[in-house]
Amino acid sequence: MVSTENAGKPGSTGTSGTGNAETGDTGAGDTVSETARHAGARRDQAVRAAVEQGLISEARPVVGLLDVAGIRSSAAELRAAFAEVTPPGTAVLHAFAVKAASLVPVLRLLYAQGIGAEVASPGESALARAAGVRPEYTVLDSPAKTAAELREALALGVSVNADNPQELHRIDALIRSAASRSPLGLRVNPQIGGGSIGALSTATATSKFGVALRDEGARAWVVQAYLDRPWLTRLHTHSGSQGLPLALMAEGVREVYELAEEINAAVGHRQIDTIDIGGGLPVNFASDDHSPTYAAYAALLKETVPGLLDGRYGLVTEFGRSLLAKHGTILARVEYTKVSGGRPIAVTHAGAQVATRTVYDPASWPLRIAPYDAEGRPRTGPGIAQDVAGPACFAGDLLAENRTLPLIEQGDVVAALDTGAYYFSNHYAYNSLVRPGIHGFSAGTGDGDRVRFATVRAPGTVEEIVTESGGGLADGLLKLNV
Repeated sequence: MVSTENAGKPGSTGTSGTGNAETGDTGAGDTVSETARHAGARRDQAVRAAVEQGLISEARPVVGLLDVAGIRSSAAELRAAFAEVTPPGTAVLHAFAVKAASLVPVLRLLYAQGIGAEVASPGESALARAAGVRPEYTVLDSPAKTAAELREALALGVSVNADNPQELHRIDALIRSAASRSPLGLRVNPQIGGGSIGALSTATATSKFGVALRDEGARAWVVQAYLDRPWLTRLHTHSGSQGLPLALMAEGVREVYELAEEINAAVGHRQIDTIDIGGGLPVNFASDDHSPTYAAYAALLKETVPGLLDGRYGLVTEFGRSLLAKHGTILARVEYTKVSGGRPIAVTHAGAQVATRTVYDPASWPLRIAPYDAEGRPRTGPGIAQDVAGPACFAGDLLAENRTLPLIEQGDVVAALDTGAYYFSNHYAYNSLVRPGIHGFSAGTGDGDRVRFATVRAPGTVEEIVTESGGGLADGLLKLNV
C-alpha cells in the first residue's frame, strides 16, 4: 500500500538518486558510483543465471530483465528526496507514469513502495486497478479523455486533470448529474520552450497539451474558470522529459505555482490546495550512474519555488522513466555474425519491436550494449567497431551502429542496458514478432549469491499473434464479394 508517513492527505513522499544531466554531476559522488557497481554486478549475475536457467535460449531468443532491488531503491530515493524539502505532514503523492512500464506486477511493486499511478488511457486505468492501486492514489491525465472515461474516473474518485476548455465543460455536466469525490484540476502549458528532444517537450508554444497560458486571454480565462468552479482544487503542468534541462523544468513549475497564487488571491482563499508538477526527470544513458538525482531536482525546486514546498500546498509528481530505466535489461541471442563492407555485424533477435525509439531515433536514444558469451559471461577482448542489428526487415533496425565492442560471436548474448522504461514493456509488432517474456530478478553482489526470477509477463506465442491479427475472421472480407 502507498506510504503516508509525510502526508496529511492520501499520498506519499520520498527520495531518489540521480545527478544533473546537464552538468554531468551525479549529485552523490562515490556513493552513487558504488551503487552503480553493485547494480552492474547484479546484472552480470542475472545474465549468467538467465542463460543457465533457460530464460534465454534458442526457443526464447529475447527476454527482458528487471532488477527488483534497483526499482525499490529508486522508489525510496524519490520519496526521501521530496520528504527532505517539505515540512512533516505535507501531502505528497508520487504517481508512476504507467506508460513508462505498463506491467501489472511492476505497478504492484511500486505501489508497495509508496508509489501510486498516473494513467492516460482506459487500458492504463485498468492496469492500475489490476495492480491494486486505489483510486485516491491514481491520477488521470490525457488530452483525449472520452465522456465514458471521465464518468468512470469521477465515479471511482480518481483524480482528474482536465486538458482543455471543452473537457472542462464536459466535466461540468458530469458533476451536475452526479456528485464526485474526485480531486479535479486543470492542466496548463506555461509555454516556456523545449529541450533537445522536440517530441518530448510539452511546454512549447504549440504543444498539444493543456491550456496555452501565454496565448491572448488564456490566463484570464483560467482564473475565471476557477472562480466559477469552487470544486477545481488542483493545478497541473508538465514541461517534458528526456532532453529537458532541470532549470527549465523548475521554471515550468514556478510558472504554475505563481498562477496558483494568483488564482487563490482572486478567490480570496486557498481554493487550489494541490499542485501537480508532472515528472520528466532525465535519465543518464551513458553509464550505470544515476544522474541527475531526485534529490538534486528537489533541492533545485526548493531554491527556485520555495513557496511551493513550504507546506501550504499538497504535491503530486508523475515520474516514469527515471524510476525504471536503469533497472531494465534486454537480452538477445546472436543468431548470426557476418561482415559487410569490412564491418562485423551481429544479427540478434532484439530490434525495433523492443527498442523502437532507439531504432528510429538513435541520436536521441543511444543504448549501451554489453556483450556476453554463450554461457552468459561478460565478453572481453580488444574493441572492434561493429554493428548490433535486430531481426526486423528494414536496414535501420540497429541497436548500435559502428560501436566499438569486444568482437561478438554467433551464439553470444547481447544486453541492451537501461531499457526498463519504454522498451520491452511497450512492444511494437513489426514483422509480427512475438512479445518477449519479462522477468524480475533478485540477486546479491557475491559470486555465491543465488539469483531468483519471477515472471512479470509470460513470453508471447505465434498463436496469440494469429488471434490478434484476425485469425478467427479469415473469411470476413470474402463475404463482401457476394
